[in-house]
Amino acid sequence: MTEKELLQKYESERQPVECWTRVMGYFRPISHFNKGKKSEFAERVWFTEDNACSCELQKVA
Repeated sequence: MTEKELLQKYESERQPVECWTRVMGYFRPISHFNKGKKSEFAERVWFTEDNACSCELQKVA
């Protein structure tokens, strides 16, 4: 069965996913953002801590 067929078969059981993000110290669903905040959210740059730190951490003996 292909992916398309599976999606059609279980269409009635599917639910929308609510995406939340932290804004100004608290969590809010993205669906409640105004037009400006949605635009700002789309422009955010995502990163991981490993890639964000360019310094070498020294091990303490």
